[in-house]
Amino acid sequence: MPICEADPWRMQYFEGIPCPPEVNIPTEDGDAWAWYPQYKWIYNKLMIAESQNLPCAPHGLDPSFFPVFSKPIYNMRGMGAGSRVLRSLKEYKHLERPGHMWMPLLQGDHVSSDVAVVEGEPHWWRHATGKPLEGGMFDYWTVLATPFPTIEAYCGDWLHRHLAGYTGMINFETIGGKIIEVHLRFADQWPDLYGTGWIESLVRLYAKEQWHFDDSQRQEGYSVVLFGAHGVHYQHPPKDVIAQLCQTPQVSSIQITFHEEKPPKDHSMPPGGFRLAIVNCWDLETGFEVRKKLALSFWSTHQFQPNRLPAPKTIRDSVAERH
Repeated sequence: MPICEADPWRMQYFEGIPCPPEVNIPTEDGDAWAWYPQYKWIYNKLMIAESQNLPCAPHGLDPSFFPVFSKPIYNMRGMGAGSRVLRSLKEYKHLERPGHMWMPLLQGDHVSSDVAVVEGEPHWWRHATGKPLEGGMFDYWTVLATPFPTIEAYCGDWLHRHLAGYTGMINFETIGGKIIEVHLRFADQWPDLYGTGWIESLVRLYAKEQWHFDDSQRQEGYSVVLFGAHGVHYQHPPKDVIAQLCQTPQVSSIQITFHEEKPPKDHSMPPGGFRLAIVNCWDLETGFEVRKKLALSFWSTHQFQPNRLPAPKTIRDSVAERH
C-alpha cells in the first residue's frame, strides 16, 4: 500500500483507500528520513531547540541551571525512549550519555499538532492534548475540535522560516507553546478521529500537492491508552473480544499496539510502562470503560518473564474505578 505503515494495528485506517502506486505517504519517521533528505535535519532535536534560541547543549557541556530535560538528540523509534528529568549537577554527571542533549524543562500543555502543508504554507491544523502520567506515558489524548491560535501562529512562523519548500504533512509536538519535536508525517494514532474523507484528502495532498477537505463536521475525540508493566510477555486478546468491543457505541477503533511474537524488550516503549492498546472514541467515559474491559482480557493472557516479576500496576489501575 502506498500509505506506508509499519504498525499492522494501524492498517485499518488506510485499507480500501485508493492511492496511486507511485505516491508514497510516510507514517514512519524512518521512511520520511529517506524520502525527504533535504528536510531530515528536523529529526535532530538539538537543532530544533537551537532554532528557537532555547538554551541547550549535548551531554558533556554542563547545564548552568536545573532541572533540565534530557533526551537522545536522535530517537527514530519514538515513545520517549531514553528521556528523563535531571534535577541536579550530580544526577546529570551520573547519567551523562553520548548522543544525548539537555534543554529546559518546559511547562504547560503537551500538544500534538498535525498540519497539512503546501509549499511551506499551512492549509489545515488539528491539535491534540495529552494527559501525562509518570514515566513518559499518557493516560489519554483529546483530539480538539477547536483551533489553537498561539501554536498555529508560532509553528506557522517556524514553518515559513525553515520548511519553505515542503509539501506534505507535518507533526509538531509542543510543550507550553515551544517546539520539542517535528516529524515529516502525521500522527497515525488517531486519523479516524479527523472525520470522513480525511484520508482521501491526505492522498490528494501527496499525489497532487493540493489540500481540499470539508472539515465542517469536526468534533472532539479521545484516544485512550492502556499500559501494562514492563517485563511481561503479553498475548493479544481474542479477536472476537476486540470485535465486540469495537461495536460499542461512540467507539471508533481499537488498536492492540505490540507484536506478540517479539520479546517485550525489542519494543520501543516509555520508561513507565508497556503500551498494550489504544481506544479511539467520541466519548471519554466510554473510552475508559472499554479500556477496563481490555485490561481484564490482557490480565488472563500475560506471562511474566523469568527473574522479573513486577506487579502489573498500570493494568490494575485501568481495571479499578477511577472516576
